[in-house]
Amino acid sequence: MLDRLQSIVDRYEKLSELLCDPDVTSDTKKLREYSKEQSDLQEAYDAYNEYKSVTQQLADAKAMQNEKLDDEMREMVKMEIEELSEQSAKLEEQLRVLMMPKDPNDDKNVIVEIRGAAGGDEAALFAGDLYRMYTRYADAQGWKTEILDASVNDLGGFKEIIFMITGKGAYSKLKFESGAHRVQRIPVTESGGRIHTSTSTVVVMPEAEEVEIVINDADIRVDTFCSSGAGGQSVNTTKSAVRVTHVPTGIVATCQDGKSQNSNKEQALRVLRARISDKMREEEEAKYAGERKSKVGTGDRSERIRTYNFPQSRITDHRIGLTLHRLDTVLNGDMGEIVSALTIAAQSDALDKGEQAM
Repeated sequence: MLDRLQSIVDRYEKLSELLCDPDVTSDTKKLREYSKEQSDLQEAYDAYNEYKSVTQQLADAKAMQNEKLDDEMREMVKMEIEELSEQSAKLEEQLRVLMMPKDPNDDKNVIVEIRGAAGGDEAALFAGDLYRMYTRYADAQGWKTEILDASVNDLGGFKEIIFMITGKGAYSKLKFESGAHRVQRIPVTESGGRIHTSTSTVVVMPEAEEVEIVINDADIRVDTFCSSGAGGQSVNTTKSAVRVTHVPTGIVATCQDGKSQNSNKEQALRVLRARISDKMREEEEAKYAGERKSKVGTGDRSERIRTYNFPQSRITDHRIGLTLHRLDTVLNGDMGEIVSALTIAAQSDALDKGEQAM
């Protein structure tokens, strides 16, 4: 690992030289390429330099133990060694995580699909709550959101909503959200005041680029129809809504949120590419399901991953046993603690598997 880290340091410092080279600064493509590469190495570079500094201080402190010291100084050196040893261990763990193979999709934009499942109108209302939670979290991250398609129920919830979140690292932070989300509360439609349990499902897919998933015109069927539901009068009076079917796989994507047939077709194709890519990834991972199952779950769409209990203001992630008693702030987009806990659990699991394989 130390050899790999040293090669990162060497490359980072070489890139610093290149970024000062007039031939590079005058070449926009090279400048952008080298700047991105250096940015990607920055965290590991900083952590390794800090690790080297701490380990050197630790070695110096241990060497002082061999010198003639009075009791007070010896106690101070002992305390310093303990503190530096703890820092060194933490930095080493951080470096192990940074050296893990990175998910190539982590920096990608995501397409999120939320559907009301069991519970009728209440499930649709909860789908709306989840949509607002994710969009407010996205806003806090400085990401952009865009609705691609939506089906609204009479109470203002969503039978289904598909939207895109655009921003660096979106997939890395939201990829563990796929699954069944359960809500326990008194529905607005319930006059008796009884607590009901409903579910909505979430699917998070990395956006697939055209070069990754090539869709031939001969393989798709495009149907147009009049939009329904929210969207404004102009989209309801023309055949602007588009349904695209990928004939080889039978996968379908629909978009009716835009006013133009061309823009709706383009958005539907983005969703279609993501769904085809997601299906291919699921099929590939299914071959290794037993080996690849992690603490944060299999990613199975039917897997119950989280419960939102309104009477007790409690939210529980069942995969990692995390319980928080601040449901209102989480639904308002304050998801950072959950996202971090899931990421750490996944990293820990990957490290355990890597050590077992050695």
